[in-house]
This record gives sequence, C-alpha cells and structure tokens, in this order.
Amino acid sequence: MPRGSIALSLAIAALFTATATAQMRGTMTPPRAITLCQPKAPGAGEQNASAKQVLAAAEKHLDDQPHALAHVHTEGTLPHQGIRDQSIEAERDWPLMRQAALAWRLSADARYLHQVDAYLAAWSNTYQPDFNPIDETNLDGLIDAYVLTSAALPASTRDGTRALLRKLGDGYIARIHAFPTEHKPGTATNNWQSHRIKLVTLAAAALGDQAMLKTAHELFERQVADNIKPDGEVIDFAERDALHYVVYDLQPLVAAALAAKPFGDDWLRYATPQGASLAKALDWLRPYAEGSRTHQEFVHTRVKFDRDREQAGEKGYSGPWDPKTAAPLYWLAAQLDDGYLPVAQRLSPAPPDWIGACSYGQ
Repeated sequence: MPRGSIALSLAIAALFTATATAQMRGTMTPPRAITLCQPKAPGAGEQNASAKQVLAAAEKHLDDQPHALAHVHTEGTLPHQGIRDQSIEAERDWPLMRQAALAWRLSADARYLHQVDAYLAAWSNTYQPDFNPIDETNLDGLIDAYVLTSAALPASTRDGTRALLRKLGDGYIARIHAFPTEHKPGTATNNWQSHRIKLVTLAAAALGDQAMLKTAHELFERQVADNIKPDGEVIDFAERDALHYVVYDLQPLVAAALAAKPFGDDWLRYATPQGASLAKALDWLRPYAEGSRTHQEFVHTRVKFDRDREQAGEKGYSGPWDPKTAAPLYWLAAQLDDGYLPVAQRLSPAPPDWIGACSYGQ
C-alpha cells in the first residue's frame, strides 16, 4: 500500500447502535442475528490462535498513551517530508484502539476498555478531519473500536466519538456531491473515491444512520459503475499499471460491503446494467493472487509520484507484484462469500489476527 500499513477494516457495523437510539438521527436497528464479528464471550471455551495473539499484543500496549493530532498527512509525501513521520506515529493509535477493544470483548478485562475510552476521548477532542481519504482511511480502526465498545463507554466519550463520525460521514458526502456529474476529476472515480465510500459507510453503520447508509449505498453503486469495467478490471490498473492499486482500490469497497451486510444488503453482488460488480473485480484479480498470472509493477504508470517512491527506495514500486499483499483483501472478501476462502488461505494460512479473533456468520 502507499503507506506503511494496510488500510484494514473490521466492518463490524453497528453491533451496539441500538443502545443509543435517543441520540441518533434517522436510526435503524440491526437484525437480531449479527452476522459479522462476534468475539468469543469469556468462558466460552478455548480461544483460537488469533484471539490469543490479539490478547498478547494488546497487553504489550496497555501502558501506551494516545498520540492524537489535530491533523495527519502522509498522502503524496516521501519519508521525512512534512508531518509524514509524526502522522505515521499518531496513526498507530487507530489499529491499537481496535486491538484493545477486541481484547476487552475477548477477556472482559476493564483495563482494555479504559484504554479505548482514553484513546477515543483524546482523538475525538483533538482531531479535525481534512477529508483526504488517503490520509484518513485507517480511521477504520477507530471506528471499529467505537463499535466494539460503545455500549460501555462513558457518555462523554460516546457522544464525542459520534460527533466525530457524523462529521466524517456528512463531510465526505458533501465533498462527493460537489464533484461535477460530467468530466469528473480522477480522484472522484479512482481509489480515492473507494476510500471515501468506505469511510461514509462505516460511519453510517456505526451511527446506525439509515439516511446516511442509503446515501452510501447509492455512492457505492455509482463507484462500481465509474471504477469497475464489465470484465472486472478497475480503472486504477490502467492509470498505475500496478496490481498494488487494484488491491488498494478494492479493499475499501469490500470493507464497505461488510459494513452494510448486517443491514440486509448484498453489495458484493450488485451489478451495473453493463455487468460490472465488486465480485467480478475480485475475480479479475484472482488469477494474479493465485499465481497463474504475474505482473511487473508500475512499468507504465502515468503518475510521477510512483517513480519518486521507487527512487526513494520504497518497497513494492517496481518488480513483480507480491500476491501475498492481497491476503487481507481476500480474507475480508471471504467473510462475504466463502468462495474466496481458498485464495485467502493460499495467500496466508491464517487471517490477520483481528479477523481470526472473531466468529463470522455467512
């Protein structure tokens, strides 16, 4: 990925939203049978390896303190430029929050809940969104942490976090709607838009906001039409000549589809009249992920920054594509359709621990 960490999304989608209906606008209640992440309850039996990894890692970070910043910026920067280094350090808080939230759900140890509370309070009181989706895509870790713990958070932290999520969701929607309907700029249809849609969808699901989720669905359908060709190739591939950017484009769309799943929608298989769909895009990439096809990365990229990163020595900006970088994408896709499980397991025998720690329904 363009940054040091892969933008992952747990997409647990409103596990606790029904507890705060009085504070919601246009609320909706998820179905009784939550089909996505359900960490094992204390005493439910032997924990799996992923759960143990989550707990072990979380314990190592119990004494860490938040690094909340008002702004983060890494997009379009090389190492040590601007506030890149400070931003990367601060953004480590976001997956750490999710890890602590999962540890609390797995262990019922109040220390982890207190840590999530402290981190969410720090960020919701400090952060000012810039609405750059590349800088902010990893906020999914913060959103997941909120969803996993919201029913147990102090009202001040819950309200502050909800205000931040609403600002994110409404702000991204406003910026998307400001794009011209014709002759859209490239970032209105490429991976940037996929990340915007992910953030809107996760915010809507976490807030339980039916109107926002409906808008997110409409934006998702528009992005499928704008970004995915009928044969499944995404426009980012032609622009960057890199499977790296195919993964980076599809992963946020899969995360959005996961967030919508508990509300009864099947975004994976939505198809345009021309036949384009997220499922078809995943299938287009699959031969490369399975190794029957190979690709030399960025040979014909149209973006100068790709060359700059190669010259700066950043890994992955030349040479053959490494299929293992698609493992999180296919492990997430397998939560929507277990037909993707064989390719996920081929890429990585076990899922990322934050996925494997959960029990997913199909």
